[in-house]
This record gives sequence, structure tokens and C-alpha cells, in this order.
Amino acid sequence: MKFIDEARIHVRSGNGGAGAVSYRREKYVPRGGPDGGDGGRGGDVILHADPNLATLLDLRYKRRYHAPNGRPGDRQNMTGADGESIVLRVPVGTQAYDAETDALIVDLIEPDQRLVLARGGIGGRGNASFATPSRRTPDFAQPGRPGAERDVRLELKLLADVGLVGFPNAGKSTLISRISRAKPKIAGYPFTTLVPNLGVVSVDTDRSYVVADMPGLIEGAADGAGLGHQFLRHIERTALFVFLITQDYDPERAPAGDLRALRRELERYDPTLLERPYLVVLSQCDRPDVRAQLDDLEAELGEDILPISAVTGDGLDALHKAIADHLTRAGRWGEVDDW
Repeated sequence: MKFIDEARIHVRSGNGGAGAVSYRREKYVPRGGPDGGDGGRGGDVILHADPNLATLLDLRYKRRYHAPNGRPGDRQNMTGADGESIVLRVPVGTQAYDAETDALIVDLIEPDQRLVLARGGIGGRGNASFATPSRRTPDFAQPGRPGAERDVRLELKLLADVGLVGFPNAGKSTLISRISRAKPKIAGYPFTTLVPNLGVVSVDTDRSYVVADMPGLIEGAADGAGLGHQFLRHIERTALFVFLITQDYDPERAPAGDLRALRRELERYDPTLLERPYLVVLSQCDRPDVRAQLDDLEAELGEDILPISAVTGDGLDALHKAIADHLTRAGRWGEVDDW
């Protein structure tokens, strides 16, 4: 399925139905009086956060949504039928903005959370509602009230506990394919991953976390270079960063420089991102040239680094435990047993 994380739609709720002007005209019922019923209410346009969706694809290609009008009232005090509401299903993590003012309308961060984007118009009152002892035969009724209309911009920000951040070809896709059931495209050229990939990692029978493989960043991503500007917003909700670094085949690049560049791009995009917990992981340690740099790299960066190989599986248990420990300290679960 194509990954779409932005859409702009026009929504309009239904108008309320008009009230009826009617009088009882039945044999043997003298002075029957007014019996015009009220109009029905117009349909609403509702946003619904569906946990089974992962893209705004459906709303990208159909952009206008108009709910039905309420039916008019009828004789014998019959109220018109309400217009049926339209429910627009979106992924959890979708934000809705007013397209004209750019004001945030709602942030749908809970499964099955709902919001009425446009409320239907109220139906008009029939002439039976206006009868009084001094006005026994009112010859008027109310029209229905018009519905609401607005342009809405939708933006999806993925909800993930762990975000894998690294330069192209750092091994993010291979890693997420080994620790979860995600099946990203893996190839030996830069920018193989063109969309974020989500995977669920099981800790035990009762605990799991969501990891997101973010498309490769490059220097200048905060200014729109590469794919970074398009997908950087997806890391805003991430609780823990896992920086994947390795020795690139370009001799002018080094793991320590890559880490500094990645952190610099996150800071330029949003300085508060650097306040979040993180792990530094040296990937592709099945390569001798990468493994040989571990001690010097730890000394240069002044922090512990987890060596892993997603190909052979070396170091993955230690990475699992480190992630679980971080999420435990963040209050995600209770105590984590030894692995």
C-alpha cells in the first residue's frame, strides 16, 4: 500500500430539514389545528482514528465530503429523518488543521478517538410547535439551519516508541526486519527506504513496543535535502532514538562524524529532540573494518556504543535489553526481567 502522510479535504455537513406547515383535516375532527412536524437534523462529518490504518491514501484522492441534508417535516407531526453522518477513517497519530488559519483542530493520538469536523444543521420547527392559546393556527414554520463547511489539512505523524535514525545504508531496514515482522525493501544502494516502516517487537507475552525505521537522513535534511524534510516530523513523537552508525564505503566519512551530523540535523529541526534518551549503535559489525573501530570510537565520542550485526544476529539481544530498560525507566512497563 502506498504511504501517504498528507492530505487536504473539503468537508460540508448537511443542512437541517425545513419544518412543515400543515393542518389536520379529518372527518369528525373539528378544529383539528396545526400538525406540521419538525425537520430532521443534517448529517455530521466525523474524523475517526482507526488503529488498522497506516496511511491517508483514501483521503488523498477523494477530497470533497458532503453529508446528506435532513429531511423536511411532514403532516401529522412527523419529524423528518436525520441526514446520515459521514465517518472519515484516518490512522492514529493524524493531526487535523484548519486550512485557512493553520490552527490545530485535533490531534488523534488514541485508537477510536473521534471528533466532529463539521456539525449538521438543526432542523426547523414545524407550525405545530408555534401553536398557543392565542395563536391556534400558525401559518408559518422554520427553515432548517445550514450546515458547516471548511477546508481541512490532515497530517500524519507516526506513533512509535523507538525511532531508528541513521544515514542511508546504515542498516536500519535490515535491523527492523530482524527484530520485528516488518518487511522493508533492502538493497545495497542509498535511499532504498522511501517511506517510514513500522514494526512491532515483542518483549514477552504481555509487553511489546513499536519501532520505526525512518528514511535515511543526510546533511541538510532540516532544510529539505534528501528525504529528511519530508519525514522528520515522524520522529517528533518517538520516545527513544537509536542512532545507527557504521563505516561508510566513502573514505571521507567516519562513524563519529556521521553521529554528529545526525544529531545536528535533529537539533536544527527541533532542539528539544536532543533532550530525549538515545542509544548509539555501531551496525554492520560483521565487517572487520567496522568492528575494529569500536574502542577508538567509544573513546572519541565519550559514551558506550552497542556493536551489532543484523546479518549474523550478534549483539541483538543486548540491544533488545537496552531498549526495554529505557522504556521501563520511562514508565512504559513494569520491571524488565533478564534476557
